[in-house]
Amino acid sequence: MTHATPAGRVHSREVPAVAISFAYFFCVLAAYYVMRPVREQLAAAVGSTQLPWFFGATFVATLLLTPLFAWLAARFPRRVLVPLVNLFFIACLLGFVPLFGNQGLLSPRALGILFFVWVSVFNLFVVSVFWSFMSDIWDERQARRLFPIIGLGGTAGAIAGPALTRSLVGVIGVAPLLVVSALLLGLALLCVAWLGHWSRLHGARRTVADEAAIGGGMFDGLRQVFGHPFMRSMALLMLLGDAIGTVNYALVTDYSGATYHDAVSRTRFAANIDLATNILQVVVQLTLTRWMLVRYGAAAPIATWAGATVLVLVLVMLTPAIGLGGIMLPTVAIALIVSRGLSYGMQSPARESLFTFVPRSLRYKGKNAVDTAVWRFGDVVVASSMNLLRSVGMATGGFAALGAVAAAASGWIGFRLARRVEGPGPAPGG
Repeated sequence: MTHATPAGRVHSREVPAVAISFAYFFCVLAAYYVMRPVREQLAAAVGSTQLPWFFGATFVATLLLTPLFAWLAARFPRRVLVPLVNLFFIACLLGFVPLFGNQGLLSPRALGILFFVWVSVFNLFVVSVFWSFMSDIWDERQARRLFPIIGLGGTAGAIAGPALTRSLVGVIGVAPLLVVSALLLGLALLCVAWLGHWSRLHGARRTVADEAAIGGGMFDGLRQVFGHPFMRSMALLMLLGDAIGTVNYALVTDYSGATYHDAVSRTRFAANIDLATNILQVVVQLTLTRWMLVRYGAAAPIATWAGATVLVLVLVMLTPAIGLGGIMLPTVAIALIVSRGLSYGMQSPARESLFTFVPRSLRYKGKNAVDTAVWRFGDVVVASSMNLLRSVGMATGGFAALGAVAAAASGWIGFRLARRVEGPGPAPGG
């Protein structure tokens, strides 16, 4: 007996674990997106020229935390490591409540920088640990069928988060929103405990080795980025994808700062961008991604995402706005929505499925280093380079052209990597 469509079927014995995995990702992303619009309006208030400082501080924080995470992964089994990470971020969230509730404890600028850095680190580590955990309890054949479905849990959370922020921020204020996020992470912890128990009894990876601490040293993850061919390719993909994302983010940040002149309207604009992005993500995950990933493997969705991103960035090069239903829409916002929505909805499930083919040490240590330190290193380099290029006269069209080149290169490298890891033939049907 199976459920859902033949291209992405879920076997009856997998249904409970898929549902809990869905709920786990929902809670993680909802917790993040409750806070994200607040972070975005802080960035828009100072302008994109200040982003290198924000990203630089975030990079330093992730560079310090990545070896710590590798040390924890080396010494603690999965059933301890994953809850420990979530408990750490719950404690941090609750620690921010008095800082937002009492403006005298920190200056607004200091609180803004601290919160921007912390939310960025939170997103990187919690999402990276989620996908490492998923790669640890599902094998490669299951990943092709189930990751697009599980990914929809994150999409649903990413839609619920901005909706909660829009509806609650004017009623309860900012500080209580942090408690809402902490409660959502508490529910995620319950999901982790249930999935760990299910995996030990029914999972495709349920040997003693799959549960044990990984061992090794605290700098293993960073060493793997340079020393392992698979991780080097993943790091390069991350840097190229980060170039696309940072360019689009900076252009939209400048548009928001120039167009909207108060925190409420900037926050609402950021929430609208997130909502449109996540609706697009749902559509592609329910239609194209599941079919392509099962039938053709990871190469097809990666190439499709890259092609669509090139097209929307070319649109930015050609015109600043297009009319739709009597409303003029900025093309920089359209480019961000399309590239980010397809990245989350197509490229990310495909990329994460490739980690099911590699050893556990790479899944936790190397993957975490790529998803945190490498990502934030890319933020710093790209944002600083944009400031340098602005100083010599580069404008929106030039930045869009650079993003299009990065998208084309990322699609080519990702396509070749997926074919090398999975093999050149069609993916098995299930």
